[in-house]
Amino acid sequence: MSDDIQRIGGGFMFSREAREFAANAGVTDFLGAYTRGRGGVLGDVDADVVSAAFGFFEPGYLRRAWESTAALPAAEAAEGYLVACQDFGRRKLAGFAESERLAELLEAVVVAADPAGAALFAGWRAMPLAADAPARVLHLTHALRELRGGLHLMAVLASGLTPLQAVLVKGSPLNAGSQQAVWFGWEGPYEEIAPEVAGRWERAEALTNELIDPAFAVLGAERGAELVTLVRACERVVFAGR
Repeated sequence: MSDDIQRIGGGFMFSREAREFAANAGVTDFLGAYTRGRGGVLGDVDADVVSAAFGFFEPGYLRRAWESTAALPAAEAAEGYLVACQDFGRRKLAGFAESERLAELLEAVVVAADPAGAALFAGWRAMPLAADAPARVLHLTHALRELRGGLHLMAVLASGLTPLQAVLVKGSPLNAGSQQAVWFGWEGPYEEIAPEVAGRWERAEALTNELIDPAFAVLGAERGAELVTLVRACERVVFAGR
């Protein structure tokens, strides 16, 4: 289910709604809009703070993106990105009959989660929820995506990996490892991933699951299984026909 949450929660970032947010904010660069919108919940902070929360980006690359949009107040960017997230949900899930139930289950997990070590999750959880279920589903799924991302960063470091090594091993739902490393601003040539490094990533993945499991445990076995079913159905609806 974690890959489904990652895809749903991050899907709006590449959407027409995100492009409208950037255009309305006067930001022409995708990475600048993405960085300021996603990281706006952290406030008008130094780029090192954003880099610490994002974790897997090359710090200098992220600093340039963050500072390129310094004229846009962080709170305003976060609000605009939230609207993009909500509107993406409204467009994609308008016909998804289970939106209300899915939003209910997701909210229970989000409320129960411990935000320690996941600053972006804490910021996105603090943003106001919309009244309509399709918008809430996307907002809550994105918040859970940030929760897992923050916990995974801690697990990666605890397992003796660098963020770049983790990117090279895993990549993303959209890109293979080396392609994702380029997108995150890391310059090659990249190391050949040895079995020992891949093993460390597997341990980090297992530790991430251990860290996030208590948030989902609030649902119990029956509602937890229902959540898995609904998240997978939601993912199919969101990306039907791309």
